[in-house]
Amino acid sequence: MFDVVVVGAGPVGLFLGALLLQEDLSVRILEQRTGPSPHSRAIGIHPPALAALEQAGVAAQMVAEAVQIGLGIARSAGTEVARLSFATLASHYPYVLTLPQARTEALLEARLHALDPAALVRGFCVSSMHDAGTFLTLSGSPSGGDNDAQTPPFSGLGTEHFQARLVVGADGARSAVRRLLGVPTSGRDYPDTYLMGDFPDTGTDGSAAILYLEPGGILESFPLPGGLRRWVAHTDSLLLDATAADLARIVIERSGVSLDAGANSMLSAFAVRTRLARHMIAGRVALVGDAAHEISPIGGQGMNLGWLDAAELAPIVVAALAGKPTGTKLAAFEKKRMRAARTAARQAQLNMMLGRKVSASYLQRRNAVLGRLVRLDAVHNLVARRFTMHSLR
Repeated sequence: MFDVVVVGAGPVGLFLGALLLQEDLSVRILEQRTGPSPHSRAIGIHPPALAALEQAGVAAQMVAEAVQIGLGIARSAGTEVARLSFATLASHYPYVLTLPQARTEALLEARLHALDPAALVRGFCVSSMHDAGTFLTLSGSPSGGDNDAQTPPFSGLGTEHFQARLVVGADGARSAVRRLLGVPTSGRDYPDTYLMGDFPDTGTDGSAAILYLEPGGILESFPLPGGLRRWVAHTDSLLLDATAADLARIVIERSGVSLDAGANSMLSAFAVRTRLARHMIAGRVALVGDAAHEISPIGGQGMNLGWLDAAELAPIVVAALAGKPTGTKLAAFEKKRMRAARTAARQAQLNMMLGRKVSASYLQRRNAVLGRLVRLDAVHNLVARRFTMHSLR
């Protein structure tokens, strides 16, 4: 019998597991994948989440390895429209970090392993969950995973069981835990589609993030460690068969920047949707991260929201397992975190609207207004806080 079983070993599940192990709880993290994912769709780590990550002892290493973005610049037709500095933020971290998700997960997994080498169970697919009143039983079987495993998978034969006093679903947008609980979701699919890829950085923008506001749609550019840049382009349709050369063509058309398509190291096309769970708490089970709220990746808020969920849930879990009353705290947690998710979803929707294809004349007028507004200190600081998620703590 474990104190807590966390389902899902993405960045949120690993972080929560580390927080709970630090409180001397017995924890198992069940992950369907047989090895770490090599994919790095999420790269942004915002100041409030970085402050939360301090609690697990991984923030300093992330800061040391990541690129620190302290400045955002908007350009259009080769001219600077506005710039946004994070230097004036009342924060210990006046910047946004960029670090590939694969490396972020590796740092969190190393911390987890240092706390308990047996805590992470890979290659286990949860298929059922039974609430016995004072504990829950999770049943499942070995999984083939979805990548090339470097770590030995779960070695049990046939159906196996894990029992825990509490369970947390951190198993992503297609959460098995949420499905087994029967928790409904609401949301919508957006018409927006994007193509993104990583290329060697041959420009002179350094650690600044660049937004190219063009009639054909927005183009975003973010520095990455290792001399790379991530480019994200709004597209007219979902380009699942696109090549690196296709993205390079869009980049040079909208920004004038020439990329080496042959040196591309990651390419992904994606559509956008929002899904919010009706509730995050169901008896002895909690949902966090994308299992509770899937939002648009534009703005880089999703992973960070999950970390903030975990940071607020962990002390409540500790108190509950110590026999303290937590009903009021759980209700407050759910209300606050769902409000944060809705706010993040609205921010992401605004980001997407500003990035859609528009006429050149409309874009010119909008850019002029945007430039004037951001030069006002009050507006500048408000926008900086929104883009760095300070309003979602």
